[in-house]
Amino acid sequence: MKRIASKRGVVAALALGALLSSGSAFAQQTIKVGWTIPAEESKYWMMKRPQEFADLGKKYNIEWVQFQGTAPMTQALAAGALDCATQSVLALAQGVQSGNLKASIVAQHVFEKPGSFSVYWAVKDDSPIKTIADLKGKTMSINTLGSGIYGPMAILLKQAGLDPAKDVKLVEVGFALSEEALRSGRVDSAVMNQPFAARMEAKGGTRKLFSLSQQQDGIVHILEACRADFIEKNPELARMYVRDLTLGMQKALANRDETLKVVNEVMKAPIPVLETYLLKDNDFARDPGAAPNFDAIQKMLDTYVESGMLPKKLDVSELKGKVVAPIK
Repeated sequence: MKRIASKRGVVAALALGALLSSGSAFAQQTIKVGWTIPAEESKYWMMKRPQEFADLGKKYNIEWVQFQGTAPMTQALAAGALDCATQSVLALAQGVQSGNLKASIVAQHVFEKPGSFSVYWAVKDDSPIKTIADLKGKTMSINTLGSGIYGPMAILLKQAGLDPAKDVKLVEVGFALSEEALRSGRVDSAVMNQPFAARMEAKGGTRKLFSLSQQQDGIVHILEACRADFIEKNPELARMYVRDLTLGMQKALANRDETLKVVNEVMKAPIPVLETYLLKDNDFARDPGAAPNFDAIQKMLDTYVESGMLPKKLDVSELKGKVVAPIK
């Protein structure tokens, strides 16, 4: 009887182990992904049109977690709370250099190229400010002190003979409130991003003073990164995710009318407003395969070192992994 009970115990233990193993394997098929607004159309398609992706919801699932910016997502990646997330080049680099994050760039969302939209600073039409040098002693807005756009801006100010730390006053103003801050006179020059730039330009009364493209062509604004250990442990799962990011970008660019609806569902912005800029010449550029521009990213890393935002040089090869878009 003792032998029978013992055998039963072993069988029960093996069955429990198999069950736990199965549950663990199933759990690995759910990816925790961080996202934010705007300009992540490939992800928005995956969220709102999952039936368009053969593997999504069948071979793997996504737990979507929304954030207000890239820096909190960097912290969440470092803590293991996310597997993949939207990142700015600066936030990712700072996370890596702090020693808390090991991650790889797997895809790219939006960037700048000649002829596309470039983040810019505006002034009112009747402002006496005509050049960057005229900003001396003036107040400028920035979305967040220490954000990724600060580095290129600081270099442009230096090239015009200004000390960005002493010769101008920087105040934090969210992109959505930049136009009001400029028109009300709270700032002399306001930073503009889409869709807010298109709205302001439609009203008139302002003009562009300078843009980031004057410092560097090809600035990458947001990319996708995954934890290195997640990719190493789940290479096929990571490949399925990046394959769908690639497909999502292709769908976003191929069907603008549907993309307008998808973005409307996510952002709650009226389609007539989105129609004025989204996926047009006055919008950011998107690579058809969501491929990262590693050369441009390296230039940005060098800019951040030059402007003091990174303590030491970082080679982009440290951010390259085995899984990267485009994947078909």
